[in-house]
Amino acid sequence: MSPTDKQRSGNPAKQAEINLTVKQQREQRRQEKLAEYQKQLAKRRRSKLVWWVVGSTAAVAVVALIVASIVFAPPAPPSYTAGDSTGAEIEGVETFENATDHVEGTVEYEQSPPAGGPHNAVWLNCGVYDQPVPNENAVHSMEHGAIWVTYDAEQVSGDELDTLRAHLPSSYVILSPYEGLDSPIVLSGWNTQLQLDSADDERIPAFFEEYWRSQNVPEPNAVCSGALDAPGKQS
Repeated sequence: MSPTDKQRSGNPAKQAEINLTVKQQREQRRQEKLAEYQKQLAKRRRSKLVWWVVGSTAAVAVVALIVASIVFAPPAPPSYTAGDSTGAEIEGVETFENATDHVEGTVEYEQSPPAGGPHNAVWLNCGVYDQPVPNENAVHSMEHGAIWVTYDAEQVSGDELDTLRAHLPSSYVILSPYEGLDSPIVLSGWNTQLQLDSADDERIPAFFEEYWRSQNVPEPNAVCSGALDAPGKQS
């Protein structure tokens, strides 16, 4: 006997009551299924919304990182042209005649800082130093075409030093503090020198354009690495 047969009654009024109860149960089950479906549908929608928000936030974060890396990345070092000096006149540049001998021990130089002269057989590796470097090794680097940028650490620091560093190419340059300078900043190439009061001086890039990696030095195109790292080398 089926459940429907069990619910049948010979009394019409009673049977109507039974039929109404069955309909109510069916409707209740239908409503429960509908409610469960709507609940699952809402859950899926919330899940999609969460993933959309997460994905959008991640995308915005990636874009922000890319923009920040571009905006806040340190500027590339300036590029100068290596080659023969053009003969350009730069106000304040002094020129000298110095010997090119390789010697041992300490050398008494005619210029301070030196702008050439007898020097150690081992050159100084080009780069940035936060301590004074040996004259005799730095002069050898200038013989290879490097520019030696020296500064008075008591007068040039912080933003001023950063500005000075921003003028430097990525190679064939030495930056180091130097005691007893006659001016806050001195640029020295082989047999050439320029004294400056400020890192903003427009003659700094002009000096590099004229004398950096000049083919007129005693040993043009010789390397400026693979030899001596003095104390205080930063890069």
